[in-house]
Amino acid sequence: MAIVIDMPKLSDTMEEGVIAKWNVKEGDKVSSGDIIAEVETDKATMDVEVFDDGTVLKLVASEGDSIPLGGIIAIIGDEGEDISGLLDGGSDSKSKEAPKQPKKNDSEAEEKKDDKAFDPLFGELEGEASSEEKVPNEDGGRVKASPLARKMAEEQGIDLSSVKGSGPNGRVVKADIEGFEAKAEAPKPEPKAEQKQAAKTATAPAANYEDIPINQMRKTIARRLSESMFTNPHFYETIDIDMKKAVQMRESLNAMPDVKVSFNDMVVKACAVALRRHPKINSSWLGDVIRMHKDVHIAVAVAVEDGLLTPVIRDTDRKGFAEIGNEVRVLAGKAKEKKLQPDQMEGSTFTISNLGMFGIEEFTAIINPPNACILAVGAIRDVPVIENGEVVPGKRMKVTLSSDHRVVDGALAAQFLQTLRSLLEEPMGMLL
Repeated sequence: MAIVIDMPKLSDTMEEGVIAKWNVKEGDKVSSGDIIAEVETDKATMDVEVFDDGTVLKLVASEGDSIPLGGIIAIIGDEGEDISGLLDGGSDSKSKEAPKQPKKNDSEAEEKKDDKAFDPLFGELEGEASSEEKVPNEDGGRVKASPLARKMAEEQGIDLSSVKGSGPNGRVVKADIEGFEAKAEAPKPEPKAEQKQAAKTATAPAANYEDIPINQMRKTIARRLSESMFTNPHFYETIDIDMKKAVQMRESLNAMPDVKVSFNDMVVKACAVALRRHPKINSSWLGDVIRMHKDVHIAVAVAVEDGLLTPVIRDTDRKGFAEIGNEVRVLAGKAKEKKLQPDQMEGSTFTISNLGMFGIEEFTAIINPPNACILAVGAIRDVPVIENGEVVPGKRMKVTLSSDHRVVDGALAAQFLQTLRSLLEEPMGMLL
């Protein structure tokens, strides 16, 4: 019996996936556990494996196609097996086996309910009775057309009766409209004088631009950060930190063999210790409860070519500078290669975004749900400061805490920042 392979959920925020690469072709034999495709999700490129033995009867999706969760991407089964029932749009895209025929005494309402289905071959919602639009042709018959095809034809001025349908039962679908070239255009009526003037006024030189397709990662970033910004009531507090002793300590640590500690590693460690002392910052808003996490898992924002990823350093408070630094470097490398696994990006309780390496002195960051807070870290600045009544060279760094006011109040955020400042200004305290 034919087995449908649908688009699996490969990350917690995934809503659709793009077929990046097929590792098989139609007619190939596959076994349970074989990797048949690579799928680009909103966070990484993941492998899709099969769980049954059989022959690849149909690759429904092509490389580059965007398929929603549960949408059919391939069909496997016995060699030579008839799968026309699956390709006619007569099955639910989430089913694993070929559909059973409805009973003759099923009600008309049930038939109509089952009519409208996702067409795995043409990627449209179409049905035989309830969702398709029938248009008369020149012979007085009826032309079957999907709603999307009909709309596209109307917008482009195409006569559906002159389009040859390639869908089931000759139905006109989206691909037919896209590939249609009209043989002749009907003469257009002469525009009125005022229409001519409006057209003349509207005429402008063509703009020089490039439309860049939105990939899965960018779509998810747009959706999640829009939800965060317009759902979570953000407020911001900034503090200036004396980093002179932190600079000296880092130089001493990096003088040791096989040790490489960055300022970001020191900030991550300081935040982890501060979160232990202020556990309400280490919380999440869940609607009817505030969850105060007992573990400290800090996400570190990593810029990649297509957007931003946030690998998570688990149990951060229990790790030292060197261990944190090694883990951040490994995860950041995987992020840039799109090889992070979902469990390496999930479960954070606090997030840090550092733009100091780009020379940014101060900025605000949007909260990474479901965290209650995110810390924006700026560059270390060489500035004159007053010590003991004298002006001397100083090392200063500004950090800004974005907080969800449903969870964190201003005074609590300020106390957390004071603790963070004291830890970075006397960094030896983090080693005790």
